Amino acid sequence: MTVKPKRKYLILLFISLMVSAIVILDLSMIQEQEAARVEGELYTTPEPIPSEAGVFRRSEFAMDYNNMPDDPQHQRSLDTYYKNRAYSGAPPTIPHIILSESGMGGKSCLQCHQNGGYVAQFNANAPVTPHPELINCKQCHVPVKSNTFFKESSFTRLEEPEINNQALPGSPPMIPHALQMRENCLACHAGPAAPKEIRVTHPERVNCRQCHAAKPTLNIEWTRPTTETKE
Repeated sequence: MTVKPKRKYLILLFISLMVSAIVILDLSMIQEQEAARVEGELYTTPEPIPSEAGVFRRSEFAMDYNNMPDDPQHQRSLDTYYKNRAYSGAPPTIPHIILSESGMGGKSCLQCHQNGGYVAQFNANAPVTPHPELINCKQCHVPVKSNTFFKESSFTRLEEPEINNQALPGSPPMIPHALQMRENCLACHAGPAAPKEIRVTHPERVNCRQCHAAKPTLNIEWTRPTTETKE
């Protein structure tokens, strides 16, 4: 059986249309999968806000913190937390002996304070530093040499910030302290060395500042609404 020339042309035309459709669809899918471009350049993630640069540094440990049981025997409290500071917001002192006077960073301090955990030598959980990239630790943190002042002074400690400082009843508490060098919330608010009063109940929600706003420094007078309802 022979195929008429006219029918041949129709078959070739149909095949050509099918091939063209496949090629066009393939090119279209490739273009859709290309990265977004801005002014001819590949789109890159912008630089993080400095005050939020370290927020997600310990997010990989969030679920471990969530499943971590309490450790009453070695758990810190806010009293011990502030006792180790000259005033609220000051760098904590070094309350134990150090391996070497010249030791710093990864060779000394970060062995315990980068990831925390129980240290048998001191029978305590090591607090996690929120800024492990700053390895000259003794530039700010000094060892305690004496428990007495060399000279009496009129220095007055700053009052510790309130913990329950919600703007409205039921709203998330505000951040009562500065964020400089303390951007990594989970370093102080989660894990075995976190003070029990400020240990967060939901460490898996690592974007803390999505709900917890920094406390404003403006002195604005306002009245906090109460939970009482009128009949």
